[in-house]
Amino acid sequence: MKSAPGSWSFTRWTTVDQLEALEIRHPDFHAQLFLQGAHLTHFAPSNESNWLWLSDTARFHTGSAIRGGIPICWPWFGNPDKNPEAVRRHIRTNTAHGFARTAVWSLEDVRESPDDVEISLSLDANDDFSDLWDGHAKALLTFRFSATTLQLALTTTNLSSTPLALSQALHSYFPTPDIAQTAVTGLDGTSYIDALDQWSHKPQQGDVRFTGEVDRIYEAGFRDIGITTTTSAYRLCSNGSQSAVVWNPGPEKAGRLSDFPNHAWQTMLCVETANALDDVRVLNYGQSHTLGVMISRLQEHKDSQ
Repeated sequence: MKSAPGSWSFTRWTTVDQLEALEIRHPDFHAQLFLQGAHLTHFAPSNESNWLWLSDTARFHTGSAIRGGIPICWPWFGNPDKNPEAVRRHIRTNTAHGFARTAVWSLEDVRESPDDVEISLSLDANDDFSDLWDGHAKALLTFRFSATTLQLALTTTNLSSTPLALSQALHSYFPTPDIAQTAVTGLDGTSYIDALDQWSHKPQQGDVRFTGEVDRIYEAGFRDIGITTTTSAYRLCSNGSQSAVVWNPGPEKAGRLSDFPNHAWQTMLCVETANALDDVRVLNYGQSHTLGVMISRLQEHKDSQ
């Protein structure tokens, strides 16, 4: 049921360095959600390790994106010049991945029950962002936490009188004990755009494996995607998406990334639910689109990560 701050049973306000966050401590799970970026950095059922990878050198500073967890790339994904023209025409900056991940979102709702907690945050992308973007839309992001699943649903509503084209991603970071023994499953037989090879189209044969830097946008359709490591298996069930991003910076790029230890590429990967490239969405006035993912995990050896 919906509840006011004074009556929350499991949810509390907290501050981490410069940033305000919501701390959820339910008997069945624990989560930490920052208002800046609507950024989830921690989710774990009781007696399990964090399902999400978070950099050991992550900073919690005003105006800086947090490295790890689930950043929200919105209302565009990637570098502006790599987006379709319909998306580019709205963008007024060279900044990658939009502005939502460093904007402060508003708390809309907290609903608690004995089995789950649901939190909704919103961002009104209005004239306050006119130096970055030519558009007006509202983003509503709802998180649902339970003992067995983590769910995110990002709904965009166009509030402008002109059509809005957007690309976006739920930029999920996952931990692994060893990237060399990690596989992404469920993409066999699809095709992808290889950002490391002149954005060429290539077929995927078998599981995705990692021997160095990987930066690919898959034309995945409505598929379930798996991640298998030496200790865990994740399952990602997406909706409102026909594209997925698989990324690992490899050793060379890792050294150039902010808030990213040089060897951290060996213990993480990103599998992102997206609307990217040909999967961009166009909304007329008043229209909405929801991009969502449900994440579950089978853990063979608890806390071995």
